[in-house]
Amino acid sequence: MVEHLVPDELWELFERVVPPAPTRPQGGGRRRYGDREVLAAIVFVATSGCTWKQLPPSFGPSGPTAHRRSGEWSRARVWAKLHRLVLDELGARGDLDWSRCAIGSVNMRALKGDLTGPNPVDRGKKGSKIHLITERTGLPLSVGISGANLHGSQALEPLVRGIPPIRSRRGPRRRKPAKLHADKGYDYDHLRRWLRKRGITHRIARKGIESSTRLGRHRWTIERTMAWLAGCRRLHRRYERKAEHFLAFTAIACTLICYRRLTK
Repeated sequence: MVEHLVPDELWELFERVVPPAPTRPQGGGRRRYGDREVLAAIVFVATSGCTWKQLPPSFGPSGPTAHRRSGEWSRARVWAKLHRLVLDELGARGDLDWSRCAIGSVNMRALKGDLTGPNPVDRGKKGSKIHLITERTGLPLSVGISGANLHGSQALEPLVRGIPPIRSRRGPRRRKPAKLHADKGYDYDHLRRWLRKRGITHRIARKGIESSTRLGRHRWTIERTMAWLAGCRRLHRRYERKAEHFLAFTAIACTLICYRRLTK
């Protein structure tokens, strides 16, 4: 089970970003479970959608142990580093297409926690929103979360800035798409000006002028990526009180999406 959830290639990448285990100079204490077993338990919770208490005992580490280690790695930004490392491997192989990127968001209900808000499309019930930018084939490059009541246009600038410098097959690292596609929710002049200043060609549908069908010829890839994110069942509904823990599951889902492309 552990080798199935965490293949050797993924484990080798994870070893490059995970912090070293703390030591106890005085000795004693309980035996610390291996990082690979804990990572497999976290991936199982993320993909199956089960709670930490429902984690099968066959993994070795208990649910509270895996939850505690996941929090430690979240504070060390392990999940963001792992996502970037997988993107670096894809970029070095030339598997990232920067010619047309797209931006979008998806809502889900949230039971509690920070970065939540009334969802305007769900009768005002509390929810959170995932914002992401994908490259032309749908691989997520940048991701963020907010309350469900935050307008998607307000996430454009932070998401573009959040694209990490990624390796290229030839030349320097890259972090700027050639074009950025967006729907009519991003139809604001100040966003167009901001993108032009950074040398990014905007392809934003204009309200009452352009048909959304033409935009869909290129933007359907991000809708598919949102469907891929739904494969991580832990993202169907937010249970985490802390925003950093929910963002960790989002980063894990993005990493798994990119890793599947890496192993093709």
